[in-house]
Parts: sequence; structure tokens; C-alpha cells
Amino acid sequence: MVTKVKTASEIQAMRESGKILATVLDTLKKEIAPGMSTKDLSDRAAVILKDMGGEPVFLGYQGFPDIICISVNEQVVHGIPSKDKIIKDGDLVGMDFGVRVRGMVTDAAISVIVGKPKQKGHVDLLRNTEQALLVGINAVHDQVRTGDIGHAIEKFLKHHRYGIVRDLVGHGVGHEMHEDPNIPNYGRANTGPWLSAGMTIAIEPMVTLGTDRVVVEDDGWTISTADRSWAAHFEHTVLITEDGAEILTQL
Repeated sequence: MVTKVKTASEIQAMRESGKILATVLDTLKKEIAPGMSTKDLSDRAAVILKDMGGEPVFLGYQGFPDIICISVNEQVVHGIPSKDKIIKDGDLVGMDFGVRVRGMVTDAAISVIVGKPKQKGHVDLLRNTEQALLVGINAVHDQVRTGDIGHAIEKFLKHHRYGIVRDLVGHGVGHEMHEDPNIPNYGRANTGPWLSAGMTIAIEPMVTLGTDRVVVEDDGWTISTADRSWAAHFEHTVLITEDGAEILTQL
């Protein structure tokens, strides 16, 4: 499905969905601690989501077995929560979540360092990946092209000499979790599909301390860096406006 200009009622549903999503991720960020399992985080997300009246988008999506993706250290995205995956002090944990309200979907992700960081490079990776997301959002306006967004993100990250994952990209979102067009985190300005005010997109830089190449683990879902370097992932769903963007997945 190609992403469409959303109606006022659809946008309002996405604002509500995004607020629930942001609340869940903010709560997990505050509560995550060494010794917890990734399944503990998933169970907590499920309780908050139910209390707030949202529906999980990821559960059952193409067969995914849980409501949230939790990826640790060299895992870039799509990690399956497990009672056996225990979070340790200094781990870098990415949490990617989707919420549906009245049929409308939002998608967002954050990465956090649990406890005491192991090295300054991990702190910098998180800060710069999140900043790259904001750089991408700042490039958005009516009649922007996908290449303009990707170019802005790539230009910022290349200055820091990170790996920019190329096999995974942002996307349109709203009626479905993944709508066309793709929004890569790299590209040339003035190229790619045009985007109009009223469309909703998910921008999500995935950044590594090493290679840009990724591999799929044996579970068929978890995507990790090929060289096992650590990775960070930040994502927001945004509404394109005449002169910029409204972030729908923040408190």
C-alpha cells in the first residue's frame, strides 16, 4: 500500500496511538535494569498497552511471536523477547514498538544503555543516532523527497564514521505498519518519491560502530551486525506538515 494523505480523524487516531506508544517506551526506559529479561520488558509493555486501550501491531505480523522487538548490543532490530535473555550492566538495548488505535498505526523505537556504560563510544553512538533521527525529521516538509531525508541523515552520520545499515529502512505508516515508499537513511538530495503534507512516515536510522552489513540469526527474525559491532536504533512516526513535521510518537 502506498501511504495516503490522512484525514483529520485518522490523524487524531494516530496522535492517540503515538501517545500510548511513547508512554510505553518511556516507562520501559525508566524501569529497565540489569537482571531483567527481555521478556520482562515485553510483559510490562503489554500491561501498559492494555491499560491505555491500544492494540499491539507487531504480534502476529508476518508471524512475529511477541508485541515488541527488543534487540541487545550487536542485535540491530527484530529481537524476540525471551525469559532466557538477561540484560546485563552496560548492555545497549533497542526497543521497537507499534500501536494501533481505531485502525491507525504508529511505530517508534528507542535505544538505551542499561546501568553503567562500558565505554564512551556507546554513549556517543546513542546520542548521535538519536540526533540523526532529528536531523532527518528536520529535513521534512511538504513536497520533500525521500532522498532529501536520507541525504540529511547520511551526511550527519558520515561525519562520525559510523556504519549506516542499508538493508533496513524507514517507511510510510498509518493504515498499515509498512506502507510505500521506503525512506532510506542514505541517499542523494532531489531524488526519490515526493511526499506531501498530510502523509505519515516512520524515520528510523539504524547505526553501527562497525560494518553496515547485517545478518539474520537462526531464529529467523533477529537481525545483527555481520561483524558483531554494537548498534543503535531510534525511530519516530511523523506527520508531514506544510512547513515541517509533527512528531506523533513523543510525550
